[in-house]
This record gives sequence, structure tokens and C-alpha cells, in this order.
Amino acid sequence: MPETVPVTSTVRPELPALPVQAERLIELGVHQLAGLTEAELRSFAEAAEAADAAGTAGAAGTGESSGGDGSTLLAVHPGRAPASALAPLLRRDGKPGFVVTDMPDADLFAPIDGTGLPDAPLYLLTGLDRGDRMANWSPNEALPALEAQARTPLLLTEGIHWVLQQPAVLERNHCFMTIGSRLRKANGALDARTPALWISNGTGRDGSERRNAPKVGWCWAGNRHTWLGFASSAGRRLQLV
Repeated sequence: MPETVPVTSTVRPELPALPVQAERLIELGVHQLAGLTEAELRSFAEAAEAADAAGTAGAAGTGESSGGDGSTLLAVHPGRAPASALAPLLRRDGKPGFVVTDMPDADLFAPIDGTGLPDAPLYLLTGLDRGDRMANWSPNEALPALEAQARTPLLLTEGIHWVLQQPAVLERNHCFMTIGSRLRKANGALDARTPALWISNGTGRDGSERRNAPKVGWCWAGNRHTWLGFASSAGRRLQLV
């Protein structure tokens, strides 16, 4: 395994409260993509926030965390809101996000085994980490290391949700891969591409007009990149406890 990289990126603010995240998704029309009403999205977020408050009060005397530490993300199931529909909602320097032209099958990248993705339209991810310390690791090296730490790599759609709620998580020289999503070939083998989110340089087929725009792309599973970490979560659940 390669050595971990010292973290030198800027400190990011905490994620907004879950009801605020719900309002952000409503503002962007994500609830409509997912076939949900505004009331359903708000109700889920409010119930999760209330459960977090109760869990925090109960954990106060034990010294344990309930999970509501500013790193809890509200996510929509990828079957309800696919990456190709979410990516254009991203914004950076006023420019919309996009999926690279050589990834027309982005929505076919499915959760790998062991992700524990809830079978529900809405769910939560706790303990998010961008994985900067694994910069210059390959996906093939990073996955077993994350599993050994009892962490689960983010799905592509989850990475997009994270940037929608916390745009500062995507910064030059500190972007991230989402290796919880992989494409399986007809013969059962995994496609060698692994999805990632970074910032376009406006070169090649991206087009100069997309310089500095958020970008959904891919890297080979065996390659290393000094500017890509491996985003992961402590777990997925339907409600904070």
C-alpha cells in the first residue's frame, strides 16, 4: 500500500441541518426527479432531525455520538434520481456540472456488494470523509483499506448529493472518487472504470466554456492520482439513532 498523504486542504464547514438540506433539494427540483412530494421530503428530514436530537440527549451521559455531527447527508436512492439527472444541478463559478462525453453509461454504475444501500427513496449517510489521506492510491488499493476501517465508499450519486449540499467539498487539487459505484459487464466482470467528481480544466472534449465547472468523470481502477481522494461514509441508514 502507498503511504497516506498529509492533509493540507482547507477546513470545510459542517453540512447544513437535515431540514435545510431538504429545502435545498426541493429548490433544485430533486424531489420531482425522485417522484416525491415536497411534504414527503420535508417529513423525512424533520423526523431524522428529531431522532438526532433525541439521540444526542440520550448520548450526553454516555459520551457516545448519535451521528448528528455536521457530517450527515440526506440522499435520494440512485434508482430514483440518477447521476445523469443530478450532475447538471451542480454549480461552480456559475457553471453547471456535467458528465464526461465518454461516460454515457454513468447511470448503469451500480452499488458494489456490501454497501448496505437502504431499499427506500430517502436515506442518510453519516460520518462523511473525503479521503484526502488516500490521495495517490489506486481504487484497487483504497477499497480494501476502507473496508478494513469499517467504512463504505460513496456511490456516485451520493458524491453528487454531497457537493450539492456542500460545494466547498470539491476544490482544486482535492477532489474525490466514488468507488462504491461500479459497472458490471455482461460476463460478470467489473468494468475497469471508477467514477469520480472533480473540476474541469476546460480542455479537450470538455470545451473551454466548461473550465472550472463540476465534472463527473472516471479513472482506471489500477491508476493513482495525487489530487483524488476516496470519499467514504461510516454507514447508511434510514434514521439517526
